Amino acid sequence: MHTTSFAEMHCSIGQSLERVGHWWSPLIVRDIYLGLHRFDDIVENLGISRNLLTRRFDALIAAGIVERRVYQQRPLRYEYHLTTAGSELVPVLMALMAWGDKWATPPGGPPVRLVHDSGGHDCTPQVSCATCGQPITTATVTALPGPGAAPGPGTMVLARRSGQTRNQT
Repeated sequence: MHTTSFAEMHCSIGQSLERVGHWWSPLIVRDIYLGLHRFDDIVENLGISRNLLTRRFDALIAAGIVERRVYQQRPLRYEYHLTTAGSELVPVLMALMAWGDKWATPPGGPPVRLVHDSGGHDCTPQVSCATCGQPITTATVTALPGPGAAPGPGTMVLARRSGQTRNQT
């Protein structure tokens, strides 16, 4: 199967998708967060082929999202754990899950409840401003060109809006 690469995309979303955009990757990260650390448990839970899971683990390890830890020497066996980058990806997946619970709920309702540890109450993740804590929506945030808005795939229009242009020959 051929997939599109976003490696040359000059865009944070494109670069993120290059690392976790394969459709199995978020589910693998989810399973590790939920406590499945062994290869066979993830194969069984997802119904993914062993070869495909091996390739996904290799990519997630190379991207610094997952790490392998030896849990048995003979035969050599590994567990898979989230790195700091992987742990910081989980709230993004929780926000995606909240969107799915609202707009694409599976039959019977949401399959997972999130409980906030500090109060013991059910919670629904939302994206909020790190400065003021207010929810972020398309109506409350304006996107402007940033310092990395250079001409190229993924930021061509932003670069043009910021006054940077590509030399045309």
